[in-house]
Amino acid sequence: MHPIPRTDRSAAGTGKTPHTSVEFSFDRSWVDELAERAARNGPWDDWTLFQLAVEAERAKLVTSFDELQALRCLPAAFEPMPHQIATARKVLAEMGGRAILADEVGLGKTIEAGLILKEYIVRGLVRRALILVPASLVLQWVRELNQKFGIPAIAQKKAHSWHADFVVASIDTAKREPHRELLLSRDYDMLIVDEAHKLKNKKTSNYQFIQQLRKKYCLLLTATPVQNDMDELYNLITLLKPGQLGGQSEFSANFVADKRLPKNEDRLQEALSAVMIRNRRSDGGIRFTKRFVRNIEVRLSPEEKALYDAVTGFVRQRYDEGGRDLASALSLITLQREVCSSRDAVFLTLFNLFKKTAEDSPLRAKLWELIECIRRVRANSKAEKALELIRGTDGKMIIFTEYRATQEYLLQFLKQHGIIAVPYRGGMNRGKKDWMMDLFRGRARVLVATEAGGEGINLQFCHHVINFDLPWNPMRVEQRIGRVHRLGQTNDVNIYNLYTTGTIEEHILRLLHEKINLFEMVVGELDDILGRLEREDQPLEQRLARLVLEAKGDADIRRGIDALGRSINRLRADAKRPAKPSLDRVLPVFSVVPDGADAAEARP
Repeated sequence: MHPIPRTDRSAAGTGKTPHTSVEFSFDRSWVDELAERAARNGPWDDWTLFQLAVEAERAKLVTSFDELQALRCLPAAFEPMPHQIATARKVLAEMGGRAILADEVGLGKTIEAGLILKEYIVRGLVRRALILVPASLVLQWVRELNQKFGIPAIAQKKAHSWHADFVVASIDTAKREPHRELLLSRDYDMLIVDEAHKLKNKKTSNYQFIQQLRKKYCLLLTATPVQNDMDELYNLITLLKPGQLGGQSEFSANFVADKRLPKNEDRLQEALSAVMIRNRRSDGGIRFTKRFVRNIEVRLSPEEKALYDAVTGFVRQRYDEGGRDLASALSLITLQREVCSSRDAVFLTLFNLFKKTAEDSPLRAKLWELIECIRRVRANSKAEKALELIRGTDGKMIIFTEYRATQEYLLQFLKQHGIIAVPYRGGMNRGKKDWMMDLFRGRARVLVATEAGGEGINLQFCHHVINFDLPWNPMRVEQRIGRVHRLGQTNDVNIYNLYTTGTIEEHILRLLHEKINLFEMVVGELDDILGRLEREDQPLEQRLARLVLEAKGDADIRRGIDALGRSINRLRADAKRPAKPSLDRVLPVFSVVPDGADAAEARP
């Protein structure tokens, strides 16, 4: 259609203003072509191609800003859980891509972060992202991002790796030169930091490095956003979103009653809710498989019992001679715990102590007597019980021990009995840890792990755990179990706690299992109670050490354990009442209770 202007000249000389009229010319060639095609019945465009074009336009249609486009791009075999999808929506719609993901252990913070990253990529808002994690988790993150989200992330290995669009690296590597200078010179659309509780001290190089990185969006992942005091909480929030809690002095005046005691809880929770999401296991809609706990009694051989009694006498004598110094109490108690684990563990400690002791010291002769007792021990009753459990169960097994020497002994012991086992411990480089995980997933029947296996790794393909040695800190026990009892686990989890009768282990198990019901408590409740206990007196491990060392016999220890159990249960009851302010109470809880929620799991 083409307009053609024409001027009316009849008003000339009449004093009237001439006006312009517009005539329209229509191009009717397409109508004529259509009539001609209809007359001869074609030709027409292919109907299949038309349908595909319509489907493509529908696929690109965005009906709502809150609708996650990333869900259409995920593999058919993977489906995030409702609380993970809701978390991603909240970060996108309300938090502007800057958030602390503070879910309790095992609820899938990695999945939430991957979903958020994928959403921003699909919307064209993120083209370059840096993911900083502990060294042992680098390849795990790469696999998750590649397999579940189709994000072409790579693990940083050489200097040229930093130039990729999506890089997963160790924060310890990233902060060192020459990498540091390169990363600080670049702009990142999104930064993701796992285990972000390690950034709470603003004086550390980690904190300062993350603060200096140039990033548009930022996700900090931690299951423990609050540990020691209010300043750490302030530092973490300020790292993510400066000014959210005001200046340091303003924050202290408005929200801090004491080091670990907040005030104006409602206002503080409102401020935290703008940047933090915390899903809890106890919330509706989040279902886990069952957990079955068995406490396995182990009777020491006469030689093992003689060694334990000799070491116990030595420890108590040294504690009394040292003026009952609590600082050295834990190291002395370690000797008793090592005897309960293996002769190899206690031998190394005693022999090193023997070498450091002056030749003319009377202590040297006592240490040698203990070493002679060790030589008379020929077997390990605990190891034989563990072998019996392995042979009596199907599937893979994880054995947790606190001591490197015990780990080495178990590896050799299992090998002698025809069982393939691999180690996992701190001190291994990233490549070796990943290799051990692959061997365990594929060929090995057993993984023997020290405490380094209690953090970070996901082992849902295994559902049997042996606690060869029980830590005194209940949270460390829960961290171990959380490696297998987490979202994605399709089997019920079996936990076997080995304890030697007539020793310190029996008393500790009684406290953890009978007195505070450790294995029935949820993580958030446990964490809160332990925090309250420490505020009342001193860390649980120190209280236990003093109790054991100052007791005159087993009856005294039992009474002390009973009293400690009553104290913990009192704190547990207090925590359920509307109560005094606490750091745990001000953490925002974002619970998702979907309609018809059932035992849905994030499918691997």
